[in-house]
Amino acid sequence: MAGGLLHHTWGWLLARGVLLILLGVFAVLAPGFALFTFALVFAAFSFADGVLSLVGGIRAARHDGRHWGWMILSGLAGVAVGVLFLLFPRVSTVAYATVIVWLVAVWAIVTGVFEASAAIRLREEIRGEWLLVTSGVLSVLLGLALVWLLFANPAATLLSVAWLIAIYAFVSGVALIALALRMRRRTPG
Repeated sequence: MAGGLLHHTWGWLLARGVLLILLGVFAVLAPGFALFTFALVFAAFSFADGVLSLVGGIRAARHDGRHWGWMILSGLAGVAVGVLFLLFPRVSTVAYATVIVWLVAVWAIVTGVFEASAAIRLREEIRGEWLLVTSGVLSVLLGLALVWLLFANPAATLLSVAWLIAIYAFVSGVALIALALRMRRRTPG
């Protein structure tokens, strides 16, 4: 049973890891762009990541039926954040960087909690669950760091936020890719 579960989910984790690394590349290459541009890049990432989580969770639930609610909720949160950014790009941009930072912080904390919860629940089903826990913990730490920046320096620049997000995206993306490849090696035939 675990072999089938690994077969159905490793590719989605790999895709999510690649998306995170792409987000990190964009954050490094374009830190000085207008807030509007960054908001749209993040919205696209959040939406795509949410869709991938939803698809992976639904496919796994059909096969296994257990413990995939957190992945589906994480996907719904990602899609919701992406839609909010797309529906209100001008308001998000004009409303100051803190609107974006708060949304990213909440998304990171919620996603991190859901990922860590999924890893804990699935520790008997998958090997290397610590990589998913690592991704979740890094996500929560990103959210908390952003909240701290808001209180410590409300005028935090996009550059500092972009670098913080880039670091998170690279490390978390590598962790998810490593988990996916580990799961792929364990997939029979």
